[in-house]
Amino acid sequence: MVKKSTLGAEGSPGEKGPASGPETRLSKKNQTSVLDPEILAKLSGLKVQVARVVEGVLAGLHRSPRHGESVDFAEHKEYTAGDDPRHLDWRVLARSDRYYIKKYEAETNLKAMLALDFSGSMAYSSGPLSKAIYASLMAASLATILLRQGDSVGLILQGGTNPVHIPPTGRPEHLTDIVQAIESTSPLGPTHLQQIARQHIESTGRRGMLALFSDLFDPDPGLLGSLKMLAAKGHEVLVFHVLDPDEIDFPFEDPAVFESMEDERSLLVFPRQLRAAYLSEMQSFLENTRRALAEGGLAYEPVRTDEPPHQPLLRQLSGRRLQKKTAS
Repeated sequence: MVKKSTLGAEGSPGEKGPASGPETRLSKKNQTSVLDPEILAKLSGLKVQVARVVEGVLAGLHRSPRHGESVDFAEHKEYTAGDDPRHLDWRVLARSDRYYIKKYEAETNLKAMLALDFSGSMAYSSGPLSKAIYASLMAASLATILLRQGDSVGLILQGGTNPVHIPPTGRPEHLTDIVQAIESTSPLGPTHLQQIARQHIESTGRRGMLALFSDLFDPDPGLLGSLKMLAAKGHEVLVFHVLDPDEIDFPFEDPAVFESMEDERSLLVFPRQLRAAYLSEMQSFLENTRRALAEGGLAYEPVRTDEPPHQPLLRQLSGRRLQKKTAS
């Protein structure tokens, strides 16, 4: 019996790279709904699946108790005819004798880059949706929400059979370009995510948002540092840590050959003897990543592919700037 496993390129989660968070968030959801992965997998095409997920996200945002809260001041702009005088900044007027309007976060356009890890390990699946498909579904759903509210969205597909870098734009039809790029690519090869930070800055300029969807099985120790650097420069960074239940729970019983999905290595494994050490190593991997990202001011969301994909998006968007704009 041969099992493919993302214990892969480095042999164990702890050796490959960082990852995430509280066990309560990783607990399996047993409820059945139209947004369950098994149901979504039966729908034809990514665009149809995305429409269903976006419905779930928007419904959840409108139910949020934080709906309608005030928005934060973002910047000034010079007053022009037609501007609402209620937003005049009288303190600036008193100091400079010039008229400026306060703009708020919900009124400023966001430049966002969605970065999808399409390395070989993202092809793993113990259920109806692989990590790559699940991450793609979340990313395309987030793109839909951003475009609907007038923001600009771009796409970075890192790795895979057809690496992609699409600059951000706010055209509504841009979603078709994003979906087509994702559907034309398959997960392949090793994980190299560090250059995503550079690509993001080249696309968004001084400030923007980066949403990374990855299993974070990257042996490059510079990844977290590059993400922290973005946050320190004022960029909003969201990390969706996408893992398969097998990788979290290690449910295997019988001896099997585990094959790396990112190189040619394989390893004969006796799961019952390995389970305790594996689970301990995985928990350390998750906790160390969560802590490192939190220390750098990054938003971190642990995700498992057996939960409805609108739920991790809701957890991150509720109460954030995106929620304030979308739910208004």
